[in-house]
Amino acid sequence: MAEKRGNRRRMRDIVFKSVFQYDFHKDADAAAGFLRKESGFHSFDEVTWQRANKYLSGILEHLEELDRVISSHLINWTFDRLTAVDKNVLRLGTYELLYELDIPIEVTLNEAIELAKKYGSVEDGKFVNGVLDRIAKQHTPPSKRGL
Repeated sequence: MAEKRGNRRRMRDIVFKSVFQYDFHKDADAAAGFLRKESGFHSFDEVTWQRANKYLSGILEHLEELDRVISSHLINWTFDRLTAVDKNVLRLGTYELLYELDIPIEVTLNEAIELAKKYGSVEDGKFVNGVLDRIAKQHTPPSKRGL
């Protein structure tokens, strides 16, 4: 089980970086290529690779909706003022909360906080936690609340 968790953590890390790449270059093919290269570097098994690809595709497909949901839960802040790290961690976390029904809410929040702290700061982790917690309470499908 620990190996599976480690793979998922690395998978989220690489998906975050891929979404970050997309946000910077606005090139879905480049983001997908980055994901492929990094997944190969980490020797992901087929299941992990498929999940990573699904995450990236889902985030890019639902990007406008994710950004609207995030924006609606920012307090005394605007989406345009978010750092690139916070914005893309929030996109990943919001996608997982709304669309990955087998991932417990607490896991999503914890993993997003860790990414924000790793690539930003402790304060970024607190900020991401607050925003995702509000999103989870209002938008997460009821079926996820019992996981």
